[in-house]
Amino acid sequence: MAGKIYNVLVLCTGNSARSVMTEVLINTMGRGRFSAYSAGSKPTGSVHPFALEQVQQLGYPIATLRSKSWNEFTQAEAPLMDFVITVCNNAAGEVCPVWPGHPLTTHWDIDDPAAIQGDDAQKRRGFARVFYFLKRRVQQLVDLPLKTPDPLAMKREFDSITSDNIGEF
Repeated sequence: MAGKIYNVLVLCTGNSARSVMTEVLINTMGRGRFSAYSAGSKPTGSVHPFALEQVQQLGYPIATLRSKSWNEFTQAEAPLMDFVITVCNNAAGEVCPVWPGHPLTTHWDIDDPAAIQGDDAQKRRGFARVFYFLKRRVQQLVDLPLKTPDPLAMKREFDSITSDNIGEF
């Protein structure tokens, strides 16, 4: 398993904020060990401007980020996923496609920063809070040893990331 690049698909219904921020964090913090993608069951068609502000802080190129359907990742030419993470309760509750390769799945229950009511300053604080929380979870993901060929042991390691919570906004 040494040198393996793990493909991760991050899902959220609209694919406009949480899933996109997680995709960028995994691609940035994974240092070539992980390759992340994001998608949604009902994509909004655009990435939320406050999500883009958060990822720009990492120096990540935002021009290629887009809101897209999870159907893109069920196609024969799509990369095979090792992990699928849902980051919203709506996506976690939906019937997902059957992912080629049967990746390990988990759910990270994360409040939607796009649902925050208030002025732009309050919304930006909410996005920053969610981004920080996602960053902590992604750090746990990229720090996993993932050396075991035992799928059950790998699943336990993967699911162990979901132990903290940021609470309500």
